[in-house]
Parts: sequence; C-alpha cells; structure tokens
Amino acid sequence: MHKLYINPLPVRIWHWTNALGFVLLIATGLQIRYLDLIHLVSFRTAVVAHNWIGFVLIANFFLWLGFYLFTDKIKVYHPELSPTKYFRASFRQMQYYGYGIFRGDPNPHHVSVYHKFNALQSMTYQIIMMLVVPVQFFTGVLLWDVTRFAAMVEMFGGVRVVDTVHVLFFIFFTGFIFIHPYLASLSHTPWAHFKAMITGYEEVEDEPEQGAASR
Repeated sequence: MHKLYINPLPVRIWHWTNALGFVLLIATGLQIRYLDLIHLVSFRTAVVAHNWIGFVLIANFFLWLGFYLFTDKIKVYHPELSPTKYFRASFRQMQYYGYGIFRGDPNPHHVSVYHKFNALQSMTYQIIMMLVVPVQFFTGVLLWDVTRFAAMVEMFGGVRVVDTVHVLFFIFFTGFIFIHPYLASLSHTPWAHFKAMITGYEEVEDEPEQGAASR
C-alpha cells in the first residue's frame, strides 16, 4: 500500500463546500415545496437561504471549472475516445460493482494522479458537472426572479416547465446524496475515500510484480 496525492486543496475545498451546500439546498427546497408538512424554518427564511446558498454554489462551480481548465488536472476528466475500450472498461467495472466486490475480486480500476476515475465515474461526473449542474443552476436563477427573466422563462415553455426541470433534477441530486457516500465506501476500508478527500492522499494498493504474478 502506498499513498498518492490525488485531491489537491482547491478540489477538497470545492468538494466539501459543494456537499454541504447541496444538503442545505435539498433541506430548504423541501421546506419550500412542502410548506404544510415540513416546518424546519419559516417559509421566508427557507427561500432567502435557498437563494443565497444557490449563488454560493454557482460561484463555487466556476472556481472548480477555472481550476481544472487552467491546470493540468483537466486530464482527470479527459474521456476515453475509443468506444471499444470505454465499454469494455465500463462492463468490467459494472461486473465488479455487481458481484465481484462481494467475492473479494480486485477493483479493475487502478488509480493514478491523472487517472482518478474509473470508466463509469468518468462519464457520470462529466454529465453531472457539465450538463446537470449547470441546468439546475440556470433554472434556479430563472425561478429566483421570474419577473426579471419572464421572457426567457416563456421561451422555455413557462414557469411550470422550468419548475418541473428544476424539481426533477432536485430529485436526482437527492438520490445522489445517498448513493455517492455508499459508492465512496467501496474501498479497502469504508473510510479510505473519505479520508482521501480530507487529506488529499489516496491509499493505493501496490500492484504485484510480474515475476511474482507468473509463479
């Protein structure tokens, strides 16, 4: 077992700010949506908090985007351009998550500084960060001031359409908040990935030497 510096400080700050922010957005969003059922805070407080937290996360997103665009860490998100290689790697990873992990099989993905995500993670995070998150923020800004953005809201089909998209992605992120920690616990110890997102150092298993493997 050896350690690799996988998560630089800006990524760790972005990650935990994002995690806390989305939990608070979900909580205040539930309060706003189900006013008669949930009474965490007043409706006005929930709306104001939801708006401010949303703007903080928008700024946080652009800090994340700037960090990756202007450093060599963007290589982490480079997609596999060969469809054959990508689908093979994805299938192996699905087999591992589906039953291999329960049999004690080794993870087919080997972490390195510029190869942080497995094939499934790479595609999933690209879709989330470059499509789902921006659309959620965009619809949130439109709903923040419907009067100011009335023309744009109408262009997208009206308040009901914009609100429906926002709520559907809200449901997606609510599920993600529960699924993500579970998947993060699938390492050699349940807390290894969480620790790596605090210290920056990922504990990586040593690969067996070819001579030893062939005996």
